[in-house]
Amino acid sequence: MRIGFLADASIEQLEWAKQNGFGSISWMAFARSFAAPGKECWREDAEHFAAEAKARSIRISAIGALYQNPLDPAQTDYARAVFHRAIDVAALIGVRNVAGFAGAVIELETSDRGGNTVYKPLENFLPRVVEFWQPIAKYAADKGVRLAFEHCPQGHYHLPIMHYNILGQPAMWERFFDAMNCDNVGIEWDASHLMCQFIDPVANIHKFGSRIFHVHAKDAFINRPLLETYGICHPGVAEHRWPGFGQANWAEIIHALLRAGYDSDLNLEGWHDPVLRDHGEASRQAGQKLERQGLLLAKRWLEQFVPAEAASWK
Repeated sequence: MRIGFLADASIEQLEWAKQNGFGSISWMAFARSFAAPGKECWREDAEHFAAEAKARSIRISAIGALYQNPLDPAQTDYARAVFHRAIDVAALIGVRNVAGFAGAVIELETSDRGGNTVYKPLENFLPRVVEFWQPIAKYAADKGVRLAFEHCPQGHYHLPIMHYNILGQPAMWERFFDAMNCDNVGIEWDASHLMCQFIDPVANIHKFGSRIFHVHAKDAFINRPLLETYGICHPGVAEHRWPGFGQANWAEIIHALLRAGYDSDLNLEGWHDPVLRDHGEASRQAGQKLERQGLLLAKRWLEQFVPAEAASWK
């Protein structure tokens, strides 16, 4: 288990990671990278990037293929092509996990009993979700690659309200896994998305640990006085933060992950932090400096709970 962060596929990011003692990255923004569908030299460029990472002892623990809604008819063909290419790249350069959103089918009822237009429950469309993902999962399995789906609800107030991710609530995880019947399908896990739904992250690991393939290390803070005054659906009640600045018990989380046999890394995701991030008000350089300070502080916090690992490349 190494500590890393979410990064685009740039040498500058790899060099900064090495200079600051990080051991991994999650390759994000894949669909806009040099290896995306339509790029002619994707094999050569992907191998070059992997070699640069290995030269710096940085592990690429996941490729973040696409964080949109693959079940939106306008995106389906594009999403399929992106995930196929990400799987090809992962197999080529030895990355075990390809990640993204499972998506959801969004349809409207004609009306409810009061004549109001309402959304149909996402679980109604589980067969159509499975129909899309099963062939992709088989394609990945044939190449020795796992699919790790992030469970961010993509709804208001960090909740599964009007969202587009069928896996935004753990109640759907088991149903999805059972319907998929694919051992290489799991979760890109994030404590903050559970905490914002008042779910205990450690208990969640104990239940789903074998299906956790990749981890976004992000914390959350629940403002109890605000919650008790205005309720859960109010701005500021639940906010995402860097690890160490929220309320997650990272000692227990890491202990539970190790006990469950987790075999990947902790990649920090902190640009949601209300303080240590680029607010868009300062220069890009100043904003990047704030976020990198957050990265370093979060790394320092997590390091006390992560067993030391050999420096050699694995």
